Order: sequence, then structure tokens, then C-alpha cells
Amino acid sequence: MKHWIDAARVRTLPLSISGILVGSFYAMSQSYFNWKIIGVALLTTLGLQVLSNFANDYGDGVKGTDNQDRIGPKRAVQSGVISAKQMKKAVIITAILTFISAVMLIYVSFKDQYLYYSLFFLLVCISAIIAAIKYTVGEKAYGYYGYGDLLVFIFFGLVSTLGTYFLIAKTIDWELVLPATAIGLLSVAVLNLNNMRDEASDKKSGKNTIVVKIGGEKARQYHYFLVFTAMLLTICFGLVKDFELDQYIFIAAFFPIASHLLRVKKIKEAKDLDPELKKLALSTFLLSILISLSLIYFISDLIV
Repeated sequence: MKHWIDAARVRTLPLSISGILVGSFYAMSQSYFNWKIIGVALLTTLGLQVLSNFANDYGDGVKGTDNQDRIGPKRAVQSGVISAKQMKKAVIITAILTFISAVMLIYVSFKDQYLYYSLFFLLVCISAIIAAIKYTVGEKAYGYYGYGDLLVFIFFGLVSTLGTYFLIAKTIDWELVLPATAIGLLSVAVLNLNNMRDEASDKKSGKNTIVVKIGGEKARQYHYFLVFTAMLLTICFGLVKDFELDQYIFIAAFFPIASHLLRVKKIKEAKDLDPELKKLALSTFLLSILISLSLIYFISDLIV
């Protein structure tokens, strides 16, 4: 059980639900509320994240990308504690369970109405499952061609945040694009850190991530751009929504993020980047919680 928990990479799970939180609380702030949708959305998102982690462990393991040159934590297939055959079965089972959860989410959201919405989100669900698996699995795994950043931005940021809001509210509010983009950029930054850490081994194994393509130094500049832009967008969101001064509580999350950036600037050895993945992922989760709390102001007004 311990090996399966390790393979699920629990430290990545808070990041995956950040968009769900913001989308849900934004819907609540506009008097749209449905705990069933929120609960099943969280379950589906966690399923997709675990599926992605299992598939990544399997894909990189059978390709030999996870080897003795890898700096990060040893993966299950790489170390042999879980066989490739067992992991492949886990990927299939997790994909099926996640699909069932997604169908439940579509049902509780639309029931027997909004047929076209249901079909659209069914396609989104299937696309998300395929994207989770194909990151490293298969001959044309997109993670080996540098497309991981784009897919993470789309699914962790836009789909997670805007999708959750739409499932609850049945409409789109374009102001929500600001925090959705911010969460997407921070999620990409976490992936970028992972790829910065693994630059040498990825290059040797033929995994052409963005970091491998542009080089470590430019990857740092790219990292700063992702994080600073995300912080700026959250402030813009507050300004657009005309937040009161006390609603800018989310700025408190900028302190651990700033500390992270200073640490990345000083790091010389790739192995020292590993702890920063958890720090940035948790800081992103904290930011999503604080943005959600800032929206309670509108929720309390609705209650009053």
C-alpha cells in the first residue's frame, strides 16, 4: 500500500484541486450553489491526477527515462517495487473509475437537460483522460515533444476553474479567466521546476521538454515569467471585481511564492530544486484557498 501511495504522488494532489476551489467559490459568490457537483468534481479531478501520476510512472519507467541518472524521488516501476504490468493495470483501472466519476459529474450537473452541454463535457472528460495517459505513454507521448506545459495550462487552469464554474452556473463569466489563467501558469511552473531538475537525464533519454529545448538558464527566466504573471493576474482579478482592502488577503500567499523564487535564483545544483516543487504546489493551493476566502465577502452579502 505504501508503494501505491508513493506512486500516486500525494504531494501533487493539492495543486490539482486549486482550480476546483476557485471555480466553486466564484459560483457561490454569484448565488450558484451545488455541493454534489463540487464533491464529484473534486473526486474526478483527483482521479485524473492519480491517473496521470500512475501513467507517468509507467511511461517513463518502460521507456527507461526513469533511470539511475534521475535526480528526483525514485519511481515505483523504476525501482521495481511495482512491476510495469501491475502499473499498467492500475492505469486502466484508474482510467475506468475516473471516467465513471466524470459521467456522474455530468449527470448531477445536467441530468436529463442540456444535452449538448453533456456531450461537450463528455468529450472534455475523454480528452482529459487521454491527456493524462499520453503525457509519457506511447510512441508519440506529447511530454517527449515539449507539449506538457500547454496541456497542464489548459487542464489545470482553464478547464479546472472555468469548467467547474460552468457545471454549477451553466454559464461563463469571463472575469474568472484571470484567476484561472493564474492557476494554470503556476501549475506549469511546477512542471517546469520538475523538468529543470530532470534536465540532464531527460536530455540523455531523448525527452525533449521545454527545458531541454531552451536550456536551464532560459528555463529559469521562463519560470520567473510564469510566476510573476500569475501573481499580477490575481491582483488584476481583485481590481476588476472591485475588492475591498481586506479581500486582498490572497496577497499573503505571495510571501511563500516570493521566498520560493529567491531560493530558485540561488540554487546551483539541480537536485536542490526538488523541495521547491512541493513548496510551489502548496503555495498555489494556499493562493486558491485565500482567493476563495476573499469571495466569501460576496457570499456573505448574498446571505444578508
